[in-house]
Amino acid sequence: MSKIEELNSVLSQLSASSSDVEACAVVSEDGLMMASALPQGVEEARVAAMSAAMLSMGARTATELNRGIIQQVFLKGDHGFVVMMQAGRHGVLVGLAREDAKLGLLFLDMGRAAEAAAAILS
Repeated sequence: MSKIEELNSVLSQLSASSSDVEACAVVSEDGLMMASALPQGVEEARVAAMSAAMLSMGARTATELNRGIIQQVFLKGDHGFVVMMQAGRHGVLVGLAREDAKLGLLFLDMGRAAEAAAAILS
């Protein structure tokens, strides 16, 4: 199995294990889509670029405010959540979750998927 197929398998498992996850993707830290399970009509390139930009800004903020190495970026909107987690040195797991998501379970499931993706990307 290729790395892309393995990453897609991780994303499928994440979507299947967490009913709160509406969409997910693995993007590179420089904004390139590596694998995705996004709804139709969502522009992959835009998701990848915005995710990389948010993670970069979060990393810079964490450094400037002496919070250490960034582990995740969390965004809450009126219609749900966006969570980004490091997946190895150069990958980012992006998850879109429902507004009524159980955050503890979401973080647990995404953390496991991020670790699996990191292992594939190393």
